[in-house]
Amino acid sequence: MTITDKIFATTFLRLVPRCVRPNHFTVFRFLTIPFIFWFLWFEMYVLGGVLFLLSVFTDALDGSLARTRDQCTQWGKMYDPLADKLLIVTVGAVLIVRFLDIYVFCAVLIIELLLILNAGILKFFKKKVTGAHLTGKIKMICQSLGLVALFIYAMYGSAMLLVFTYGLFYMAIFFGTISLVVYKSA
Repeated sequence: MTITDKIFATTFLRLVPRCVRPNHFTVFRFLTIPFIFWFLWFEMYVLGGVLFLLSVFTDALDGSLARTRDQCTQWGKMYDPLADKLLIVTVGAVLIVRFLDIYVFCAVLIIELLLILNAGILKFFKKKVTGAHLTGKIKMICQSLGLVALFIYAMYGSAMLLVFTYGLFYMAIFFGTISLVVYKSA
């Protein structure tokens, strides 16, 4: 159990009924993706941003819930990261391309696709599902913070914020590349 798990166990997880499973949060994330995309496509950044933040928060919740309640499943280990990647790529397809540049988005997309491919290969050939490693978590945090910064930029505009956002995405690309090496050796 991580320090985050302990903090969540004493705060937010107490509010989650026992009938709610971690995989319910993962399914919720899958279901929010088309709505977030729609809001962003039509430049409803506040609604898209709130739903995005809620979806990202459920990602933190489901992992802590699974570990603290001993409800880790093979399905969750496989589909939780897929939901995260789809969420990031979908939001990035609109915000990164619209406000940064397509090359940053392509780098994020390629890394995410390679991570999905690698997970599929491990599952199919080695019958192994690996959990998240620290580098993957750092990558996700950098991507999420970068997207939140782009939401703020979309609503208020600030050139300095774009510089910060580029830095976050370059860090995400760096940690994503390290993740590829870590998962490849799993």
